[in-house]
Amino acid sequence: MDPVFLSRIQFAFLIALHFLLPAFTIGLASYIAVLEGLYLWTRREAYLRISALWIRIFAVSFGMGVVSGIMMPFQFGTNWSRYSEITAAVVAPLMGYEALMAFFLEAAFLGVLLFGRKLVPQWVHFGAAVIVAMGTLFSAFWILAANSWMHTPAGFEIVDGRFIPRDWIAVIFSPSFPYRLIHTVIAVYLTTAFTVIGVASWYLRRGRYAEEAKVMIAMGVLLASVLVPVQAFMGDQHGLNTLEHQPQKIAAIEGIWESGPGQPALLFAIPDDAREMNHAEISIPKLGSLYLTHDWNGYVKGLKDFPREDRPPAVTVFFSFRVMIGMWLVMLGLTVWAWILAARGRLYDTPLFLRVANWAIPVGYIAVTAGWITTEVGRQPYVVYGHLRTADAVTPSLTGGDVMVSLLAYIVVYAVIFGAGAYYLVRLVQRGLPEDAPHLRLDQRPARPLSAATPED
Repeated sequence: MDPVFLSRIQFAFLIALHFLLPAFTIGLASYIAVLEGLYLWTRREAYLRISALWIRIFAVSFGMGVVSGIMMPFQFGTNWSRYSEITAAVVAPLMGYEALMAFFLEAAFLGVLLFGRKLVPQWVHFGAAVIVAMGTLFSAFWILAANSWMHTPAGFEIVDGRFIPRDWIAVIFSPSFPYRLIHTVIAVYLTTAFTVIGVASWYLRRGRYAEEAKVMIAMGVLLASVLVPVQAFMGDQHGLNTLEHQPQKIAAIEGIWESGPGQPALLFAIPDDAREMNHAEISIPKLGSLYLTHDWNGYVKGLKDFPREDRPPAVTVFFSFRVMIGMWLVMLGLTVWAWILAARGRLYDTPLFLRVANWAIPVGYIAVTAGWITTEVGRQPYVVYGHLRTADAVTPSLTGGDVMVSLLAYIVVYAVIFGAGAYYLVRLVQRGLPEDAPHLRLDQRPARPLSAATPED
């Protein structure tokens, strides 16, 4: 019943579920914009029908994201009022920019995207899709600017116990921000790509919408072919940045206890925080130093170099990072497999590949969740790294009972929201692509003879 621990559990529960939605909709908005642009350029009906399907799915996901997102700032007031008070001068403007530049932009043009198909020219509809996609990326920009500042704070000074910004450029573009932004955007694009591939594979397995499904798989595989290897490079660069600014996190990720050169890469281990050691180690000598420092004999600090109270929990960070890497390997394997099948002319009619691709829909969501756990748990015991501890950020008067009641209430509400939303999304996919030609405005639809009129006419 520790209020700090329960507040952390509550925040983790809410943000983990909420982040699943932006992890899908950021990439999906860009995908819809590409489809609308391709239709505007080629007038190929397949692009239009695919876009119509994913716009419906985007609308439901966006609505769920808004509802679940409202709970995030609400918690700052109820559970983390000390954090809100101390960091308000820095974090509040960044969150305000996210609302003004991103959410309002998305909300304003989402109406055109959803309901303007029959009312505006196609180029206007395409423009609305582009603006909605830009809005989702602006949202990621500002949220990650705030989050990155908490990891690598810069451009501020502490006055009367509060963080006061002195250089907004340094605040926004903190040392970890560029790496974190690119790494996250690539991750959510890959999440969308493998969701699209999985849904298209499900249609092909059932003999539905063959033309559109083939287009979806081809586009998804092409995107993955570029972004999967790029993500490996960006992950390496992000790791180098983390080693410089958050060495405790890297030590926990790698399960390194003793400092020294030529650190091994642990393929498997069970870190033991209490005994400051690993059990059941399986390692490759010196490989850890190579990818951490780009030097076989590179020196890497171990967790024992830091006081116990300043270390993140090694076991959680160690395994969450390996789950993320494992999901990346699954994406890489599916991408390579797809190219092998494409070279043989069997990409769209290999039942095993289609089944595996369908099962792999959760891979991206697991990867982004595991990456988030690695990043945020690895920052502990700090909220603002090196300056504000988590225990000092919670609301002073909060009791364990208060948090437990609100946590249970959140679980019930989220079970309803996400349960109903997930059910409806699955039903939208099962319902399939629209059968009519949604690009025609009402005054362009061919008239039917009176003998074929219906009450709807």
